[in-house]
Amino acid sequence: MRSLPASDDRTPLFSRAAVVASCVGFILIGALQALYGPAIPAFRDEFGLTPSTAGLGLSAHFVGGVAGVLVFDRLFGRADAAGRIGNRKLLGGSYLLMAVGAAGFALAPAWPAALAMALVAGLGFGGIDYGLNQLFAVGFGRRSTAMLNVLNAHFGIGAILGPALIGLVGADRYTAVFLGFAALTLPLLLCLAGVRDEAPPRAADGGDGADGRAGGDDAARDGGGGGDDADGGDEAEARRARARSRSLATVLGAFVLLYVLHVGIEAGVGGWEPTHLETVGYGATAAASATSVYWLMMTVGRFLVVPLALRWPARSIIVVSCAGMTGCLLLAAVPASAPYAYAGVGLFIAPIFPTGLPWLNDAAPRARRAGALVIAASMVGGVAAGPALGKAIELSGIRAVPLILAAVSAVCLATTVWLIRATATRPAAATRPAATAGPSPAEARGPRV
Repeated sequence: MRSLPASDDRTPLFSRAAVVASCVGFILIGALQALYGPAIPAFRDEFGLTPSTAGLGLSAHFVGGVAGVLVFDRLFGRADAAGRIGNRKLLGGSYLLMAVGAAGFALAPAWPAALAMALVAGLGFGGIDYGLNQLFAVGFGRRSTAMLNVLNAHFGIGAILGPALIGLVGADRYTAVFLGFAALTLPLLLCLAGVRDEAPPRAADGGDGADGRAGGDDAARDGGGGGDDADGGDEAEARRARARSRSLATVLGAFVLLYVLHVGIEAGVGGWEPTHLETVGYGATAAASATSVYWLMMTVGRFLVVPLALRWPARSIIVVSCAGMTGCLLLAAVPASAPYAYAGVGLFIAPIFPTGLPWLNDAAPRARRAGALVIAASMVGGVAAGPALGKAIELSGIRAVPLILAAVSAVCLATTVWLIRATATRPAAATRPAATAGPSPAEARGPRV
């Protein structure tokens, strides 16, 4: 999904109707993820569950989501073009899985069957999350960063509307909500005609470890001259290949770390902000309202960054976001400013997930599975954040929540600064003789952001 043939660039990847339908799809996946928590009391009453067992519904959803990202990426990136699936089949199959899973969850006669259906819905969730994020990352040229923020802002709208709907109709009517969700998903299939269908070609047929920008720079440092004899040339090429592989693996590892940690912070603030605010003296109602404002600011932040993304590169937006997030978390340790500081965290953390994907594509344009890797990693980060943060709080106390998260945020900032340096085009690469090496097709078209 990284790049499309240059000859097809004149044909939009999405029609206007398909863009609107994609945003609706993200509202639905945001709502689906947010429906499980408020419905837990009804799960417990209907199936006679303990709180921890009732919480397995969301866990099954996340496991399915990670599997969906990896499975659909595998199907989309198969080596044989005849066996690869196109964009419409990827998205259509994902919508169907999500609809079937949601309906099956609502109608399941027993809790094990409900968990199996949550897993199926999660598979569809992962396919949509992966497919639309990846296609938006390459489908709008220099506007891709802005469009990704618009797309992911609609996820936040769904995450706000889902719990509000459960609260309006009552948790005991969760079956009607899940069935309604499934019914709303099906019309989106009709809009897939507006998505360009061909599967993008494999990158350079060189496997998943083909060089990206960072790897190409390392190759330039090693020299491109090729000796007077074939053995010397082969040895030099082998050295360059090893350097590219090491550099690319390090860059991808840094992106994975950034995504795991910042999603962990996102989940950590959402989960522990109410408890922290009550501990430092705020009432339960005020603490809950402040947490709602945090989630709202995440949605608002993605809309606000759209005009900035049209003027500034992704790396600049992310480094400012990480710095602002760190500062706000430190400020949240002061009780008087804590509710406002948490709102600031939501505003600054909002652009990181969608803005990082075009930067990743630009930094490693030939790393075919990079997008799937970081999206799956972000889901793992959201799941792992709860137990990891809980253990840290056991050791240091609830008042230390913002300081613990600020330390994690500082690691995000340091990782971003390192990535900016590692993915910058070095003069040596920029001044290579044309006879030595030419730019890759992705580089020839210029950066996307």
